[in-house]
Amino acid sequence: VQLQASGGGLVQAGGSLRLSCAASGRIFSSYAVAWFRQAPGKEREFVAAVSRNGGFTSYTSSVKGRFTISRDNAKNTVYLQMNSLKPEDTAVYYCASTTSGGPFITRERYDYWGQGTLVTVSS
Repeated sequence: VQLQASGGGLVQAGGSLRLSCAASGRIFSSYAVAWFRQAPGKEREFVAAVSRNGGFTSYTSSVKGRFTISRDNAKNTVYLQMNSLKPEDTAVYYCASTTSGGPFITRERYDYWGQGTLVTVSS
């Protein structure tokens, strides 16, 4: 499967962005999908994940209540709605997918990765 992340940009603190992860190739509904992010000089970290049918979601504690992950399998797309953005959310955001059950919070469990989209939050 090929993943294409988009929707990043520059936003002021307190603003919102919606990221999209569009998939092509195989049956998208077979994949759990997650968003990770990597800030300059830091390790790539888990942000949010959604199960294959969208019925289960998971978030890292720092984004709970601000970010929402969802998916539309008919459109082969996963979304990350980001509200109340903070400067510390600045990072390159990557989407990733796995057919091995999930969703998982560890990046090693994901087989396919998109190219990343940059989110910059100014103070």
